[in-house]
This record gives sequence, C-alpha cells and structure tokens, in this order.
Amino acid sequence: MRAAVLHEIGQDKLEVLDDVEAVGFGPGKVKLRVRATGLCHSDVSAMSGVLPQPAPFIPGHEGAGEVVDIGDGVTGLSAGDRVLVCWLPACGACPACKRGQTQLCLAGFMNAGTPNFKRPGGDVFGFAGTGTFTEEVVVDAGCAVPIPDDVPFEIAALIGCGVTTGLGAAINTARVEAGSSVAVIGCGGVGISTIQGARVQGAAQIVAVDPVESRREAALRFGATEAVAPDGLADAKQRITAGEGFDYVFEVVGKSVTARTAYESTRRGGTLCVVGAGAMDDNFQVNMFELFFDEKRILPSMYGGGDVLRSYERAIGLWRAGRIDLESMITHRVQLAEINDAIDQMRTGEALRTCIEL
Repeated sequence: MRAAVLHEIGQDKLEVLDDVEAVGFGPGKVKLRVRATGLCHSDVSAMSGVLPQPAPFIPGHEGAGEVVDIGDGVTGLSAGDRVLVCWLPACGACPACKRGQTQLCLAGFMNAGTPNFKRPGGDVFGFAGTGTFTEEVVVDAGCAVPIPDDVPFEIAALIGCGVTTGLGAAINTARVEAGSSVAVIGCGGVGISTIQGARVQGAAQIVAVDPVESRREAALRFGATEAVAPDGLADAKQRITAGEGFDYVFEVVGKSVTARTAYESTRRGGTLCVVGAGAMDDNFQVNMFELFFDEKRILPSMYGGGDVLRSYERAIGLWRAGRIDLESMITHRVQLAEINDAIDQMRTGEALRTCIEL
C-alpha cells in the first residue's frame, strides 16, 4: 500500500513508499479506502515539531473515502459507505462530552500514541490518530462519519477539518453579530473559512490580513470587504473603526506575535478569537492592567468550538444553499507522488487548499 511517510520530526520532505500496511483492525474499528485528502497547515506543523506527534508518521487528517470493512460491535456503518474522517471523535462519556463540549474530548488524542500502520522496519503512526496521506487507514468507528451521496469526496475532506474549524470559530466560538466589524489575520484555508463564517453571520466589514497577495485576492472573492498586507492593518483599523479597534479579530496563524497584533487590533470589550494552533513554547502575554481595563474577551477555538457532527451538517447545508463556496477553496489538485510539491506550495502561500487524490 502506498503512503507518504515522515521518518523524523524536522524533516521537510515526505517519502512516498509502497510497503506500508494499515494495522489495528478489530472490534470497534473500521478500515477506510481514502479517496481524497486535504493538505492542512497542521500537517506541516507536525512535521516541523510545532505540534507534538510521534514519528515516524503519516501526515493527513482531513480526508474522505469509503468504508472497506467494519469490526465487531460497529453499528451505523457498512462496507461501501461514503464517509469523512473526523480526527477528533467524541467518546460521549467523558466530562467534556457530558457538558456538551465534545470538541474538548481527549479520546481522539489518545489514539495518536498508538501506531495504526507498519512497515518492514517497524511501526508507523498516523497523524492525530488518523493519517490520510495513504490509500487505506484503520480508525475508530467514531472517526468515520457518513456523508450524503451528493457531497464529493474532496468537499467532504475539507469539511473534516479546515472548513469546520473556520466556520465554527465565527459562528460557535465568537458568535459574530450582524453589522459588526471583523478582521481575520491569516488567510489560508482556515482563515478563508472564517471569513465565510463571518459573512454568513452578517458582519458588515470583514478585513482580511495576509502577507501573500494571491491570498488577499482570494479573500475578497470569499467575502472579505477589503484585504490588506500586515503593515496595512493599522490604517484599516483607523479608517474603519476610527481607531477604536474591530469588534472581532481572528488570529489564524498560531504565533504569539500575530496574537498580540490581534489583541491590539480588538476594541475594548471586543473579542479576540485564537484559531491558529501554535507551539507549546511560544507564549502570548498580556499585562494584568490591560487584561482588566480593556475587558477584551480572549476566546480560543478548538476545532470550531462546537459539536463537530452538528457543524458538519451545518457546513453541508450552507454549501448546498450556496451560502458558502467550498469548490473554489481547492486551488490545487495533485497525486500522492506530488505531495512534496503541494507542501512547498502551502509554505509559500501559493496554494489555498490542495486536494490529494488517491
């Protein structure tokens, strides 16, 4: 079976091999044939060590495909079903799930420490307990979410992570109000989805901030009312808000320096929503006086900040109604053998979202 493998954390290239086997199939598990998978920035962050992940591993967590086989005790799924991959399934029994905060369930993270692939040289992990840069993968049954027949695999793959994260940040976490002002810092796939979420919520002004010109141009097509380079944010703040700051600012980069910029761009009493996943040693700081005096809400958003199954359904409903554009988010399509070209395109900002077709 073919798969793209990172041998050691810190390497910047994947090796596409044909001697990988999906393992771990049994009770409560399903085997999937991956048909399409998106390249998410979190995959690259795991490769570099920004996000913790044991190696060797197969990146990829934004996938969709067909059920090949189901293990004992699995209900609601059958061979041949079309599914998307949920990399953070809810167990339904932990305290977070019982509180209704299923996006904070840790059961899925536990899977990341158990290898679900092997090669002649030993075990191989799947990123976030999945690993979709491969032809087949074995995952917990909760990771396989059925999708309607009218949803293409590449669209379902996007909904499996980036779209759900971005839409949810605007709708679930920040709860953007109609008529408000919004700034989104970082306009890759998740940032573009955040912009679309703010537009769905009825924001009056949506300023997209990104250093890459092609991403700024894309942001305008997806609902931003204007797009600026990072050095233009202060001017936009002055023009649009008379210097007060935006009602909502979304940080979709995952760095303390941009989070600080986002904080300073948020009005007193406004909302800073942190969507980007950053490193454990990158500390964001505010002083105690400004924290008290400015009364700005600082809201992290994990996987869209809400029940992911409901969020999937909402995304499909909005897509069907033409309220969000998912097809145009896919700017590049590659085969698995071209995965390193796709990673380079993401690093330079050339690609908004790349679909790897298997």
